Amino acid sequence: MAIMTRAQFKKQLQRGLNTVFGLEYKQYREEWRECFRVENSVKAFEEGVIESGFGVAPIKQEGAAVEYDFGEEGWRARFTHSTIALAFAITEEAEEDGLYGSLGAKYSKALARSMQHTKEIHGASVFNNGHDAGGSYNGGDGVPLYSASHPLMGGGTLSNKLATAADISEVSLEAALIQIEGWTDERGIPAAIMAKKLVIPRQLKFRAQRILKGDWQVDSAERNINAMKSMGMFPEGFSVNHRLTDTDAWYIMTDQPEGLTHYVRKKISRRIEGDFSTGNMRYRARERYSFGWYNWRGSFSSEGNG
Repeated sequence: MAIMTRAQFKKQLQRGLNTVFGLEYKQYREEWRECFRVENSVKAFEEGVIESGFGVAPIKQEGAAVEYDFGEEGWRARFTHSTIALAFAITEEAEEDGLYGSLGAKYSKALARSMQHTKEIHGASVFNNGHDAGGSYNGGDGVPLYSASHPLMGGGTLSNKLATAADISEVSLEAALIQIEGWTDERGIPAAIMAKKLVIPRQLKFRAQRILKGDWQVDSAERNINAMKSMGMFPEGFSVNHRLTDTDAWYIMTDQPEGLTHYVRKKISRRIEGDFSTGNMRYRARERYSFGWYNWRGSFSSEGNG
């Protein structure tokens, strides 16, 4: 077990320092919350199953028997919770002899910072691996989150990505919005799913601001209105996620309720204890959770041209 001793803090055992810095940074808000609905769990894992309704009702001929249809269950999606934990230990002497504030208190804040960053990474990984067709990140329907061939129980497929990857622009966003409005349920009945929010890496935020927030059509000498703004196509605007790794990929969150989900199995807990024999103080943080998706219709994406 690694233990922090006075050897790591030699300067802080002596007077004369003007400041000790490096741990006090502001943090971004919890960005994963912009994209995932939150559910509590009391089990080792959670599962959901998709089911289909009925198809188009046929014309019944006079005197003929009515036709019957049936609904059924389809594929399942499973969320297996991970345990995330980190700890540090500091000797009694290092805590006693430090002249610039409690080392334990300062590194407790660093521990909290590390846990939040880790959670953001796990949340962003759903997007960062969403186009991975290698099989490691497939959903319950056997394809990745963003796929051109999500199978439907009634036959056929649907896509939640552009047929040709495109950078973010007025044209590509309009194409995505039109495609989303063409989605159906598992039996081919149109599903009234609408875009809610645009999620982007930091590299695209200025471009997104110009496209979504201006009153006029961007990159045009004509005085055409900004149709997406005037029609309220992104009612929640856009949000930046600083853990997205593809600098030109962009993502649309929809109002499909059973989409991207975060399960809380055990809320974060912090524990401090001293060792009787050594006097060392040990600090630990631990939580259990999972990130994933049930219905792929909760999101749309393009990888960009980069």
